[in-house]
Amino acid sequence: MSSQNKIYYQAALEDFQQARRQAAMQQLLARFTGEQTELLSYEDIRQKLKVTNMRERGLHDIPVDKIIGSVGRYKDFTRSFLPISDSGGQRWARVKAAISDLSGLPPIEVYQLGDAYFVIDGNHRVSIARQIESPTISAYVTEVKTRVPLTATDDPNEIICKSRYAEFLEHTNLDKLRPEADLLMTFCAQYSQLLNHIDVHRYYMGLDFQRDVSYEEAVGHWYDEVYMPVVQMIREQGIMRDFPERTEADMYVLLADHRAELENALGWDVDTGTAVSDMKRKKKPGAALARVIEAVVPDELESGPAPGQWRQERLDRRNLDRLFEETLVAISGQPKDWRVLDQAIMMMQRENGRLRGIFVLDSKDEQQDEAAIEAIRAEFQTRTAEAGVQADFSVEQGNVARQIVSRAAYSDLVMMALNCPPGTSILERLTSGVQTILQRTPRPVMVVPTAVSPLQHALLAYDGSPKSEEALFVATYLASRWQIQLTVATISSGSNGKLEAAERILSRARTYLSLAGVSADYLVQVGPTADTLLAMAEKEGADFMIMGGFGRSSMRSLVLGSTLNRVLLVYKQPILICR
Repeated sequence: MSSQNKIYYQAALEDFQQARRQAAMQQLLARFTGEQTELLSYEDIRQKLKVTNMRERGLHDIPVDKIIGSVGRYKDFTRSFLPISDSGGQRWARVKAAISDLSGLPPIEVYQLGDAYFVIDGNHRVSIARQIESPTISAYVTEVKTRVPLTATDDPNEIICKSRYAEFLEHTNLDKLRPEADLLMTFCAQYSQLLNHIDVHRYYMGLDFQRDVSYEEAVGHWYDEVYMPVVQMIREQGIMRDFPERTEADMYVLLADHRAELENALGWDVDTGTAVSDMKRKKKPGAALARVIEAVVPDELESGPAPGQWRQERLDRRNLDRLFEETLVAISGQPKDWRVLDQAIMMMQRENGRLRGIFVLDSKDEQQDEAAIEAIRAEFQTRTAEAGVQADFSVEQGNVARQIVSRAAYSDLVMMALNCPPGTSILERLTSGVQTILQRTPRPVMVVPTAVSPLQHALLAYDGSPKSEEALFVATYLASRWQIQLTVATISSGSNGKLEAAERILSRARTYLSLAGVSADYLVQVGPTADTLLAMAEKEGADFMIMGGFGRSSMRSLVLGSTLNRVLLVYKQPILICR
């Protein structure tokens, strides 16, 4: 060895010792940070990700920082190719001394998995390339295709998840049946749940088709008819924005679990769209604060959700064919109150929807008559079965208004008998469960004061307020789908300028309905709002009314009352109240 080479060799040995110290420090820090420092084993990764084929790609310059593993020397270097032991120091130094850059070295040999590389031959050359901060190195590349691609930045947990996904694909062949499918999850242990879903789906396919269904046919059908419709809802409602670290397959599993929790809590089936909307509602900003406020503010003073929330949820779900698929009916069990169930049955026959009956036991009554409850359940089931309407019945205990409000979010409409409308005094309104329900319920509410109405002629009270806009939306739907007569009424409290303003407001409703292809009668009247509405309803022969909820805040509604309070006291036909 020439004197010049000895100088290079000694310098290279010093570089090796420095690299060893860096490796020791890196390993020490990793004990505290949990950072991955081990070089990956090619054989381990190959087995986990399930190799499908290999091909030679020839000579290429590859990124040094994407070399993350080795075939045979993965215990000799750290993840950044720092030497772990002193045993290879002389060889490392000889290679380092032979070059001033990498141009004089023969190419290394690597396997490529995804965008990551594993060294077959040339581990010391890679270590030196790292040490001199070379961005690339020449390599003969053999591309290894796996069922799940690897990336150079994958951490141990991600590799485990990809391993589980590869096992899932090996079992189902989904990547071959549906090449576009991507069911990678961060919930690594949940692939067994997907396999269970496929098994259950296969069983029901056999019942529906009356034949044996192959496993591959079931996998493809489950993906097309079960998995993808849920994912489509997730995309349409923008759920992934609230869960940035999760995948669509994660959300499918989360929604399945959330749906099961809701069904267990409510005692009835919950469709996927309702579960998606509920998860989005609970995740939105301010939801936690809203729950705290709900816990400390008296029910009677809560203002309820903002106007238009229900309509926005329907629009998010892209389902306006039927507005009232799920209707919650409050059942009291009193003979005269079965009218509300009969009215609800009529609506569900038109909507082809499902009824959710709820009977609330008084939490103060310790002596509950089980036989009486079962008699109420039997009557409910008999009436709905005879009418051919799908229905569920549940029994809850507690405050009636609070129970109805809490369950309303999982339905599209709430219906209840109106026996004791909120009175004219503050105390009567303060103690009225009806006032609380109308103030807080996030869904339209139909109250039925007396007998069942045929619901053939609606009077819409429209004043241009946000809640009356919701009433206009519902009235447009009913007039279009049910082909019923619609009269739109706007009331002016005075003449001249106020009358002109009322006419402008009414013209907005006329434009909206015309664009929807709905014919209606339009009336502007002058006078006290509630009394004028009631007189118009009688004169026009309307058999139900559609209007917005309380226009004032909850406190002002309690103190001053409202148009709705007056209508509830006097009107004897059903009233559909929107917010």
